Amino acid sequence: MKFSKSDIEKLSGKHALHQLLAMDKPDFNRCLELINFEKELKELQTELIKVQEWVIKNNKRVLVIVEGGEFAGKSDLIRAMSYHLNPRSLRTVALPKPSPLELHQWYFRRYVKQMPQKAEIVLFDRSWYNRAVLEPVNGFCTKEEYSAFMNEVNQFEQLITSNELILIKIYLKISKNKQAERLQDVRLNPLRYWELTEVDKRAQELWDDFKKYENRMLKKTSTEKNPWLIINGDNKMKAQLSSIKHILKSIPYKRKPR
Repeated sequence: MKFSKSDIEKLSGKHALHQLLAMDKPDFNRCLELINFEKELKELQTELIKVQEWVIKNNKRVLVIVEGGEFAGKSDLIRAMSYHLNPRSLRTVALPKPSPLELHQWYFRRYVKQMPQKAEIVLFDRSWYNRAVLEPVNGFCTKEEYSAFMNEVNQFEQLITSNELILIKIYLKISKNKQAERLQDVRLNPLRYWELTEVDKRAQELWDDFKKYENRMLKKTSTEKNPWLIINGDNKMKAQLSSIKHILKSIPYKRKPR
């Protein structure tokens, strides 16, 4: 690859040197890609700060749902979105499996309790859509519970958004090969091995069932008012940039230079 004068200047900096030294084998193309990504991400994160200021000033309520396949990059995306935001007006929600009491309550109840208050942004790392894909694939719900959810979810979202709540739904897709690669990376990393769950370990085995429920969910629940943004999660950097750009377009704040 032929580098421009601007590219050479970027690769000559201290940050580029640190990037190259951290690599097993120096890769100038990869290094330049990382530098450009970090620059654009910083610009988008600056806009997210303006979005949060707008949310606070106008007492708005924003809920961002991040869904996707196992190891599609959901947690990394949420970290990129939230990293520089004011934690006093931001919450990240990643609910554990339901308690025995919650199993006998209305399915959506435990999620309703986590809805954003006025002047708050809430990020859901997985959501009520567990029942649309993860639960039926792994046998965690009955056919009747799954059917009830699919019949109710669009009306539920219409109800919550009619109460001046801004709902943004992002879905990260991942290829089977990329999932296998990331699964192996985590399995071999002693600092990340704890992340593996039984659901993760069975993801490749249940791939075809997962895709069937995934396609059914996206087709039925991507409505005109509450659509899904579907993004290829194989490239985490592109997925993060595309997701944040979508959030910025979805919220009517004013872009003003600081």
